[in-house]
Amino acid sequence: MKKITSLVLALLLSISVAACGQKTPSETPAETPAETPVETPAEGGLKGSITVQAEEGWKSYYEAAIARFVKNNPDAKVQLIVSPSFDMLDVLDKTAPDNADVADVFSIPLDRLYGLAKNEALAAIDAKAIADKVGGFANYDKGLGGSFSIDGDYLAFPMNIETLIAFANTKNAAAAGIDLTKTVELNDKKTEVLIPMFNAWFGVAVLNSTNIELLNEKEDGTLYSDFTAEWKDLPAEKQATVTAIYEYWKAINTAGTPMWDDSAAWGYMDSQFTTGGNASLRISGPWDTGSFSKQAGEGADLDILPVGSITVGGKPLKHWKSAWGLAVNVRNEGDEEKMATAEGFIAELMNTDYAVDFFKATGKIMENVTADTYLKSDLSDSDKLVIENVWASYEGAVARPLVTEYGKVWDTWKNALLSWNSVKPANAEAAYKEIKAAFDAMMLNF
Repeated sequence: MKKITSLVLALLLSISVAACGQKTPSETPAETPAETPVETPAEGGLKGSITVQAEEGWKSYYEAAIARFVKNNPDAKVQLIVSPSFDMLDVLDKTAPDNADVADVFSIPLDRLYGLAKNEALAAIDAKAIADKVGGFANYDKGLGGSFSIDGDYLAFPMNIETLIAFANTKNAAAAGIDLTKTVELNDKKTEVLIPMFNAWFGVAVLNSTNIELLNEKEDGTLYSDFTAEWKDLPAEKQATVTAIYEYWKAINTAGTPMWDDSAAWGYMDSQFTTGGNASLRISGPWDTGSFSKQAGEGADLDILPVGSITVGGKPLKHWKSAWGLAVNVRNEGDEEKMATAEGFIAELMNTDYAVDFFKATGKIMENVTADTYLKSDLSDSDKLVIENVWASYEGAVARPLVTEYGKVWDTWKNALLSWNSVKPANAEAAYKEIKAAFDAMMLNF
């Protein structure tokens, strides 16, 4: 994102006008021609040439969108760069926006917004105009649109809503005597509820049940963490959540299972969730529906529930209101044809007439499309169940912290919790001591 003062802008414009009037050295200009004003292209008149990032599984949808777009804008050119989203972001982080391997339009997760903005990698876009064209937003700024805005600049356009949901193996639950029509407590002795607690992406669903902040920012810009407080000063309900996490670890440690091993836990969870295993519930995102379905009797034993179906001390789990967005490379700022073409193509990608096709290709649920649209479509029953429960979980979710420094949290939380395996804390207060030490050290870096 570039900030240019009006004085510098005026100077640059005057230079560009003079440059446009120059001829080759062998020619003698009679006079400097007047500046030709650049007008915003009308519908069907976009002429820019852009590259667009898409993941392999998204190709069919993106290619169809390109065909529609170019049919309406025959002078425009859109070329796909097939790349995993995080791989392209890694290239951008390690090089610069002008690297040709970084697309003109690419997808970003909401939590990377502030870091990319700080590195001036994103162009400000006319998101409100795109939203008006796409339609369906009750209040753009109060939804994800506002989340993708910094200091009045819109730096990405919302692709989807994202949050965690609960998956249940109905046969395992029945064998354990678990009634899935009621909430299930994390530390229920009759069954295993599988949460890789040491991974903060999943662990925050437990912490959010009592609004524990691993890291966030006060109104004055000061960073803070709830886990720098002394145990005696931690509110009782937050102590209760830490105690529940400690009891969860203690049961795992006593049983000798690898659930608290950051390498072995994933395979263990798959085996225990498989029909005939000891686990009835696990949490993850819609992207894992296919693999979990195979584990649960090829789908015959699978049910999908809101993440709040699991409780901690009677309080429902809550994940984040997360999202992905479509951003424009900052190198295009100042090139009105490219910017207009990029914004026009984003509008076509997010065309709500094709929301169901978008979900089929990407697994992403548009914020500005009602659940009813998906439920009345030709999607499979399992897909409809996923969408219904993503929306239910999203309604109860909390806003995601968007501070750049949040990247430090992941390892800080993981290392603190994994340390329990060697420290063997005798109680929740001793376990919290390890968490506090880790977060005290983290905060010193800011």
